[in-house]
Amino acid sequence: MPVLDEFLAANERYVADFTKGDLPMPPGRHVAVLTCMDARIDPARALGLEEGDAHVVRNAGGRASDDAIRSLVISSRLLGTREFLVIHHTDCGMLTFTNDEIREQIRRDLGADASGVDFLPFFDIDATVVEDVAAIRTSPLLPRDIPVRGFVYDVRTGRLREVTEQTSRSSHTADRPVSGSRS
Repeated sequence: MPVLDEFLAANERYVADFTKGDLPMPPGRHVAVLTCMDARIDPARALGLEEGDAHVVRNAGGRASDDAIRSLVISSRLLGTREFLVIHHTDCGMLTFTNDEIREQIRRDLGADASGVDFLPFFDIDATVVEDVAAIRTSPLLPRDIPVRGFVYDVRTGRLREVTEQTSRSSHTADRPVSGSRS
């Protein structure tokens, strides 16, 4: 059975017991989570969330891209979120390539030009969490008074570890670069 058919069958079982159709549109816990699309992360289970508790924005790497910022703007301005979490994770696929490598693969395999696309790969998880938290905090589209905290989720243990600018700096040697995006 194709995977899509399995999903449709699972949805029929879900619908049979579904009782949450009356949840309000704004998240009940007034929080938005930005995290990676990695299949090993289940934000609801990791954070103790139920349907209706939080907005969860997912993309490759959990990056504070323009589109993620757009979602956070809508979440806060129109739906009342008052707190943001950024969650990256160990063993992230974004650590395994550069922009040039994926652009070349796309050119070779598809004949398409992706030279104008920043896929936002990185080489340092903690530094990138700090970078993304800063991008959210300094966005002119978001209120300055919304708390933003960053974490790294360990895919082997399920544990969250908070990352701040100070903890990120202390984990680096003086000669090791800490900026996020790689070309």
